[in-house]
Amino acid sequence: MTAFRSLARLNRGIPACTRCPRLRAHCRRVARVKKRAFRHLDYWGKPVPGFGDPDARLLIVGLAPAAHGANRTGRMFTGDSSGSWLYEALFRFGFANQPLATDRADGLALEDCYISAAARCAPPANKPTREELAQCRSFLEDEVRLLGNVAVVVVLGRIGWEAWLRAAGWWTAVAPGRRPLFGHNLQTVLPDETVLIASYHPSRQNTNTGRLTRTMWYDVFAAARNVVDRTPGAPSR
Repeated sequence: MTAFRSLARLNRGIPACTRCPRLRAHCRRVARVKKRAFRHLDYWGKPVPGFGDPDARLLIVGLAPAAHGANRTGRMFTGDSSGSWLYEALFRFGFANQPLATDRADGLALEDCYISAAARCAPPANKPTREELAQCRSFLEDEVRLLGNVAVVVVLGRIGWEAWLRAAGWWTAVAPGRRPLFGHNLQTVLPDETVLIASYHPSRQNTNTGRLTRTMWYDVFAAARNVVDRTPGAPSR
């Protein structure tokens, strides 16, 4: 797979990807059938590129586009409940200019933050196969390479955690027994001084059951803010 030379080229190339026929068929089917509340809207229905500040010091890695969220709007974590949690926290901690994300024309902008995912197509039942994740990995690898200022990475859920460790090379560079552990707000300083913060995913399965509370969620982004503010060149606040 050919590596992309810029984020702009990468983000133009991702929507044209056809590596995973099962996922592409699912995205098209969801876009055709639609959810009742969104039947008057046109769905994106394609792989979703990353979103944010090319000079970001914070990288967020999620699981995959939601069927009626990013698969509808064409922007990561936009138009669903997980995105509501994410962008509200990013606004609260100074990484976004507004707390709401409804569509690509809503005026949302990120500062010092870039959002990516382990898979770029909405998977059936939110479960991409290991083969599909491997097929998609080169996009995250390119982002890791092209986002040259990242100081802290927040990984949402175990799949996002493993996807980033593999894409960044740490999965094989570190012995299995010494890999960073996954658990909510577990923080690891890697040998290159990148700080990895693991978090539960803000899915309804976690937020509606209390497994992930607002306080727990804010703790993750307070920690990320602290790392960014300690990084040379961070803007004064």
